[in-house]
Amino acid sequence: MAYDLFHAQRQRGYESCLAVGAKTLNDPDILEIPNNACRNPWARAWRTAQESLGDRRAHKLARMAGWLANLGELRRWYEWRRGIEDFNFPGTDRLLNLTPGKPDVIHAHNLHGAYFDLRSLAPLSQRVPIVLTLHDEWAFTGHCAYTFECARWETGCGNCPHLDTYPAIRRDGAGYNWRRKRDIYARSKLYVSAPSRWLLDKALSSIMKSAIVEAKVIPNGIDLNVFRPGNKQSARQSLGLPQNARIALFVANKSRSNKFKDYATMRAAINQIATQSYNQELIFLCVGEKREEEKIGAVTIRYAGYQADPAKVAQYYQASDVYLHAAKSENFALVILESLACGVPVVATAVGGIPEVVEDELTGFLVPAGDSEMMAVRSLHLLNCGEVSQRMANRAAESAKRRFDLGRHVDEYINWYSDILVGRKGQNDFWPPPIS
Repeated sequence: MAYDLFHAQRQRGYESCLAVGAKTLNDPDILEIPNNACRNPWARAWRTAQESLGDRRAHKLARMAGWLANLGELRRWYEWRRGIEDFNFPGTDRLLNLTPGKPDVIHAHNLHGAYFDLRSLAPLSQRVPIVLTLHDEWAFTGHCAYTFECARWETGCGNCPHLDTYPAIRRDGAGYNWRRKRDIYARSKLYVSAPSRWLLDKALSSIMKSAIVEAKVIPNGIDLNVFRPGNKQSARQSLGLPQNARIALFVANKSRSNKFKDYATMRAAINQIATQSYNQELIFLCVGEKREEEKIGAVTIRYAGYQADPAKVAQYYQASDVYLHAAKSENFALVILESLACGVPVVATAVGGIPEVVEDELTGFLVPAGDSEMMAVRSLHLLNCGEVSQRMANRAAESAKRRFDLGRHVDEYINWYSDILVGRKGQNDFWPPPIS
């Protein structure tokens, strides 16, 4: 989402740069935060040596370089061992120097991911307005991106029941992490947005509340020139899928092991569907993981592997009859937006922000979390009843066009930047109208 917003702003004639932890694209407007360059000479030299080995992290030389780098940052290593989140990214203090002039607005997205010092939020927000878009709950928890059933984030964390939840910590430093974030927000001024009302409401009742100057729900957007209804027969022919089969689709990176998804419920639903008598070939297609094909009764499960090309992903949606999405926790699933935009009705668990995306019984069906039986019933209803499925497919495409266009998403943020600058300066000399 950050890249799409950055790219769209440039297309409209605005000066926009994307600051990242590690630059991989040859784009002059993508700027790498100089964290390694700002470390002490010993740590810098060994981190550079480690990075020069590329992705061979298991290589003994890479491990040795990492240990030697730790000797130059003993406190950082000690805190990591204690379960304290790593904020030691000194290049963050140079963020305002990466561009030729001071930026008018900083728009931050996920600040976990080993590249940003959260302690810099307070001084940065005194110099430049900061818009922070939340994509998960990490900003106000002791470490985890999603809290599931745990409510400790409301009172102080500690005694964490989910130490292995991403971003995982080695020991229970969750209480310390939570208090440190609370103290950072007490000195910060932030303009906070979230794609879903579910997530924004959590932020407004969290330790972030004292820092929030203004809050908005701005739903994510997708490129409707890519994700749009298409010819099902052509899509199937292109992907080598049978024309006469009924196809249910699921898209997720590492779908079987993704802790935030609920593959077990989906698999149980497939097992139940396989017990039903069905007069057509039925395929469950999983995009995002590569495995051998499976058979459960008359049902075939195919794994298509990770797909990097959005146009290819769109073809998988266009080739399908129904999209299944079982999640344990979710903010605003882009895959559901993409499915709706391609005119594919959705059966999804009613968790997090999903009920704000799927209009129950209009663009799909919502089912209780973990309820494989209801997921199977609703899926079969769409697979068996062409009239209902087609009606929902038409509504899904119309709903996505109306609510989730990337252009609308970009407009909302650009207008908000302008309002923020007017409010802070009394006039808006910083954000010119877009180039037509």
